[in-house]
Amino acid sequence: MKALLVSFLFALTVIPAPAQASKRGGPPVSISIYDRTRLDVWQWFAAPPNSETYSYTESLLRIAVARRTRHWDWMAELSQPAVLGLPKDSVSAVAAQGQLGLGATYYAANGNNDYPATAFFKQGFLRYHFKGPDKNLRLGRYEFFEGQETTPKNRTLLWLQNNRIGQRLVGNFGFTNAQRSFDGVDGHYGSGSWDLTGIAARADQGVFNMNGNPELNVDLQYMAFSKYEWNQHLLWRVFAMDYHDGRTGILKTDNRPLAVRQADKKNIRLGTYGGDFLTSIPAGPGNFDFLAWGVLQNGNWGKQSDGAGAVALEGGYQLTKAPTAPWLRGGWFRSSGDKSPGDSRHSTFFQVLPTPRVYARFPFYNLMNNQDTFVQAMDTPTKKLALRSDLHWLQLTSNSDLWYQGGGAFDNKVFGYVGRPNNGHSTFASVYDMSADWQATKSFAFNFYYAHAWGKSVIAAIYPTDRNAQYGYAELVYRWGIPQRDDPTAE
Repeated sequence: MKALLVSFLFALTVIPAPAQASKRGGPPVSISIYDRTRLDVWQWFAAPPNSETYSYTESLLRIAVARRTRHWDWMAELSQPAVLGLPKDSVSAVAAQGQLGLGATYYAANGNNDYPATAFFKQGFLRYHFKGPDKNLRLGRYEFFEGQETTPKNRTLLWLQNNRIGQRLVGNFGFTNAQRSFDGVDGHYGSGSWDLTGIAARADQGVFNMNGNPELNVDLQYMAFSKYEWNQHLLWRVFAMDYHDGRTGILKTDNRPLAVRQADKKNIRLGTYGGDFLTSIPAGPGNFDFLAWGVLQNGNWGKQSDGAGAVALEGGYQLTKAPTAPWLRGGWFRSSGDKSPGDSRHSTFFQVLPTPRVYARFPFYNLMNNQDTFVQAMDTPTKKLALRSDLHWLQLTSNSDLWYQGGGAFDNKVFGYVGRPNNGHSTFASVYDMSADWQATKSFAFNFYYAHAWGKSVIAAIYPTDRNAQYGYAELVYRWGIPQRDDPTAE
């Protein structure tokens, strides 16, 4: 069965895409296929006698059928994820060392199976379009990307929105193999320069667990207002979110003593309120860009009251008139950490249900109890090749809190975030990475990534044998689709 699955995925990726069918001669529905195959190589911080150096292969096949009419559209999508050759000895018996990279996380999340594979119902929704292009209501199972409610025409704003604003708090965790969906209702109401978006939904299982069918007892409600200004050179947004985690039998991850956490069976209910703006300003042979994002949180973290927050400031300059459009950016991020494990207040910024790798490309950390100062450089030697390199200096905000990893609830058996002790330290790590994304043809893309982390005092106290780590992958993405034959707007 495993060999048949691998053979099928390989055959799918090497079949050339046929010429796009004309609307008149195509099927009555649109059909799309997405296939991603990735080879991951890890060297985690050393924890002998366990294996911190290993590789494995991920494959993800998504097949969707959809149809659009004048006022309605629907989609049904099947997801078939598989991970091949996971490490069997990369979970340390020392609690502080834990899972040594995402290979160990996949292994533990799938019942210690080193070849987990399944298929499940990824998306299935019905959407009604009111009069006008920006007014719709959707019901069913779908993916949702917080912060990406609009589609800027300005290319700089579009990149900033997708890569530096979107999914900080809610996303599909698209880097993982099973990913995340939501069951519920969402809608947009807008006109020209503004958009009002709302969602009320429950999170589904998935992410590292290959079975994405079940719902979790985790729900959120979110509303955002976004508006363009200055001829689409500025975009701002304000939003509010309510998050509820009713999985009372699961141990919460925070810096309280274990016995206290074990006795806390109350729900988590948090409010998150914030806003952001991003702008692109023409200047000389290029554009300046600026970005600001910030949130405050309150509510109840089990038996504790909650008060936390986070802020990000970024800027850069791109030589848009140069042949390769080089772009240099820098920024600073800070989120609150809890300073008093023994009191009745939880002060750690909670990242909710994000796609953490958008902001931590080497995924050994996230944005909780974190300070991140960074510079990044990007270039496009050709229209089909994008290069990027980042350098990050990381600190923990509070040396009484934890080093956090993860991206939120994904299973009814585990919390979704992992915390490692900092042993009184706050100096965390420096990270350098580089990536190359090549869109070879309309259907085929090849992506490459490499990162090196130099662990500081926080990491050295947990992994004294070797405080450094490396991670890299090579990825092939294949897309194929046929549009429906009739014109949706003609009905």
